[in-house]
Parts: sequence; structure tokens; C-alpha cells
Amino acid sequence: MGGFMGSHAEYVRVPFADHGAFTVPEQVDDLSAVFASDGVPTGWMGADLGGVQAGDTVAVWGAGGVGQMAARAATLLGAEQVIVIDRLPERLAMTATHVGAQTLDYSRTDVGAELRERTGGRGPDVCIEAVGQEAHTYGPEYLYDQVKQQLRLENDRPIAIREAVMACRKGGSVFSLGVFAGLVDKFPLGALMNKGLTLRGAQQHGQRYLPMLLDRMANGEITTSHLATHVLSLDDGPRGYDIFKNKEDGCVRAVFQP
Repeated sequence: MGGFMGSHAEYVRVPFADHGAFTVPEQVDDLSAVFASDGVPTGWMGADLGGVQAGDTVAVWGAGGVGQMAARAATLLGAEQVIVIDRLPERLAMTATHVGAQTLDYSRTDVGAELRERTGGRGPDVCIEAVGQEAHTYGPEYLYDQVKQQLRLENDRPIAIREAVMACRKGGSVFSLGVFAGLVDKFPLGALMNKGLTLRGAQQHGQRYLPMLLDRMANGEITTSHLATHVLSLDDGPRGYDIFKNKEDGCVRAVFQP
């Protein structure tokens, strides 16, 4: 991680801050611009490095800020069909309204079967996992991963990335945007190899994408202010972190203002 821990600490060391700062266009308000440092370039990276091309079908696991921005990026890169998968109704509604993507509630349907149905039996061309180490699902695999995580026999719950690998079409691409910390269990390596998939993952490349994305935000191609579901004071910091972690009160992102 570069040796600089504490991005959510009271004090943060920012090396080369003069190199990492970008001018925000006048057309972009502060509440929108704050997401240019994280969600927008991360989502764009998933679609870009995932290889989205014109006419593709793209599936995105996770309708949080990063997942929504990945879906929007896929649309701007020419995807014909973008499908976002989650279980929280407020996030799915937000995705449909503000991003314009199709949505799937995995608590109500078989995701793999539904994706095959919408792609003529092939599966999506590009699958983007934007969930990470605390993925949730229903069924025995969730209990399996949760128990192993509690016993420190694996670090993360790779439920969404497993599903993405299994759902992706042969010769397709899978990109992992979600945060993972270490080792996972029961990864479908056989499916990855036999289907000829390309698997990539990364932290976001801010220097590479930010100037272009700020221009797109200024032009209205990318909107982000809807992600700030809770604008709070610094004194409300503990509450903001709590409702974000537990996905309470429809929280997608909490923004703290001095």
C-alpha cells in the first residue's frame, strides 16, 4: 500500500501533494468533486482496464458508489447493456435513476441464470466486481466464508468475485475493484482457466484518469452528487461511519464538512 497508513486517521501524511492535486473546474461543485478522488476514477478504471468495448454486455457486482461509477463508465465506453447487481432496494433504485443501468436483486433471482437469459446464453462480456472482502449472499457458501474468516483461516469473503468468474462468457474479462486484504478460499481457478478468462485488479490510477474525468464531470457526462446521501459535520463522524458500515438509513456515502 506504499507504506503510508491511516487514510482515515486524524492526521494523514500526503507525500508529493503538489503532484497529486488537480484543479477542479468551476462547473463542478464541491459535493460532486469530492467523489473524483475515489469513486469516479476507481469505477472508470474497472471499465477501462476491464476492456469494455462498444456493443458489450457488462455486469457489475455492487451498487455502491464505485459500482455505480463503473456502470456509468461502461455506458460511456460504449457498452450496449449494463447490469448492476445488489440486494439493497435504495441502491438499485439510485442506480436505475441516476446511472441508467439495468438492475438485478440477487436476493430475488438466480443471478447466473438471469445473466445468461439476458445475453442469449453466453454470459456478460465483462464482469466487474465492486464489492470486496465483506461480500454478502444467501446460502451455505456465505456461512462457510464467514466461519473461516472468523477463525482466521481466510482473510476475505470472495463471494462476488467467484460469481463473476462463473457468470462471465468464455473468453471474457473479469476485473476486481473491491478491496481485498489477503488470502481467499475456494477460488474457481479451473473455471478461469478453462473458460479462457482475463482477470485483472488494481487500486485506482488517479493520475491517469483524473484530468479527463473532471472534464467529463464538468460537461455533465458523469454526475456524483446523488452519492452523498448523508452530509454530516465532523462531530457526527462516528455516526456517519456506523451507518455507512451497516448500510443503515439508505446510506451510500457519508460526507463530512468542517
